[in-house]
Amino acid sequence: MFISLDKPLIYAASLHIRLWGAMPAKSKNEPKVKALLEEGALNPTPERVHDPKFQQNEFFDPSDIVQVKYEMLRRVSVENASVTGTTEEYGVSRPTYYQTKANFEKAGLAGLVPQKRGPRGPHKLQGEVLAFVERQLVPGEPMRARELAKLIQQKFDLNIHPRTIERAAGGKKTAR
Repeated sequence: MFISLDKPLIYAASLHIRLWGAMPAKSKNEPKVKALLEEGALNPTPERVHDPKFQQNEFFDPSDIVQVKYEMLRRVSVENASVTGTTEEYGVSRPTYYQTKANFEKAGLAGLVPQKRGPRGPHKLQGEVLAFVERQLVPGEPMRARELAKLIQQKFDLNIHPRTIERAAGGKKTAR
C-alpha cells in the first residue's frame, strides 16, 4: 500500500497503528519502546526532535523513527517548510532527508522503516573462492562444510564459517 504525503496524518497514523499496534501514552511506553527496538524502528536520538507537535502531543512519539521521518517529509511537502529548517528541527542532516524522501518515493511507508545494516549475503564467498567450493561438491554426497572451511583457509588464507559455506552452496547442515 502506497501512502501519499498529502493524505491526512490521521490516515497514516491509523495505518501505523494497524502495522505496529496501539500507541500507549509516553509515560507508559515501555512495551512500545521494546517493540520499536525489536523492529529496528527505535529512534536512537529522540532528544534531537524539536518539532512542537512531538513535545506537546502524546500521539507524536519522537522515539518512533518511522513517525518522525513521515512527519519530516510531510512538513516539507505539505506545509512547504524549508528542507534546512526542517532537518534542523528533526535533528537529521540534509542528506538523510533526501535519502528518506527517495526511500519513501520508492517504497511508500515501508521505505521509512530502517533496513538492517551490513553486508547482505556471503561477501567472502565470491568469485574464485565460490568456484573452488562448487568444484569440491560432489552431487549426491553430503557437504562437508568444516573440511571445506579448512581447505579454504589453507588455499586462500580466509577464515570462513562452515555455515557460510552451507548457505552459499545452498546445502543443508550436516551432522558433526
